[in-house]
Amino acid sequence: MTEQHLDVAKLQRRLAEFAAARNWQPFHTPKNLVAALSVEASELVEIFQWLTPEESARVMDDPETAHRVTDEVADVLAYLLQLCEVLGIDPLTALDAKIDRNERRFPAP
Repeated sequence: MTEQHLDVAKLQRRLAEFAAARNWQPFHTPKNLVAALSVEASELVEIFQWLTPEESARVMDDPETAHRVTDEVADVLAYLLQLCEVLGIDPLTALDAKIDRNERRFPAP
């Protein structure tokens, strides 16, 4: 799939088809997906854990580390999209509404 053909709904369908082909749907409960999301987010944190702020800003300069970061970001996003699918949440609508609330809550000076 090329970038121009990617969208959230297509990715969610691909994830659902991947899980269905392996009979994983019974395990994709909200509780399990949230736990998996937390684990993957922790694996992303682990990459940055002992870096200085300056080192963390340059993390993508090293190809091996960049690959690890990219994979963990993908894992986090995959579980988040699956969770949204199971719970019936449109992630882009949810984010748009949250930004609106934050703009009202934290107005720019």
